[in-house]
Amino acid sequence: MSGTRYTQFCALARAAEIVGERWTLLIVRELLLGPTRFGDLAARLDGVSPALLTGRLNALMESGVIRRAILPAPFNVQVYELTETGRALQPAIRELIRWGGRFLFPMREDDTFEPDWVLLALDAIARREPTPACRIGLRVPHPDGIAGFVIEGGPEGTRITKGELAEGATIEARFDVFLRILARQLSLDAAIAARQVRVQGSARTLHKLHHLFDLATARR
Repeated sequence: MSGTRYTQFCALARAAEIVGERWTLLIVRELLLGPTRFGDLAARLDGVSPALLTGRLNALMESGVIRRAILPAPFNVQVYELTETGRALQPAIRELIRWGGRFLFPMREDDTFEPDWVLLALDAIARREPTPACRIGLRVPHPDGIAGFVIEGGPEGTRITKGELAEGATIEARFDVFLRILARQLSLDAAIAARQVRVQGSARTLHKLHHLFDLATARR
């Protein structure tokens, strides 16, 4: 195994050897979203060099966390994907996202944003216990357009999927604004008044958002 090695008989030390190097957790983040080509990984990980990315991928393959695969026709392209061992990291990634939310604000001027990250972020803070039955559309503007998501509450907790809600309650907001609303740092009514969000449909349904998520705010 290449990279950092800790001479400690400790499972946390072993885990740190595998995923503790710079960029490694972010590579896992991208692959949790699905099989990904090398070029797409490099584009998402703005700032990583091709040589460093290759090294990190090789180390993860050596550890059995990821593997190469070929997408079936008509694509026929090589991608990287998580193995069963790699997918077992998802609960840990979810908790790290929750913990990292304490330090997310204020947003930095040079921060980049990918709409697919919305899925991982909202999954991390989604309530797992029964939540109010409802369906809410979320539309998140980004430089290339608007990404659509559907948030559903029910007896099994909150579920988030990609897509547009055909009808019903919908909120459109930048993702940082939406997170501030969920964290109760900004009320929905104040955001509407300040034209930071656009809403359609039942306001009563939209006010259920706080019951669908559990967002840890910064505590220092």
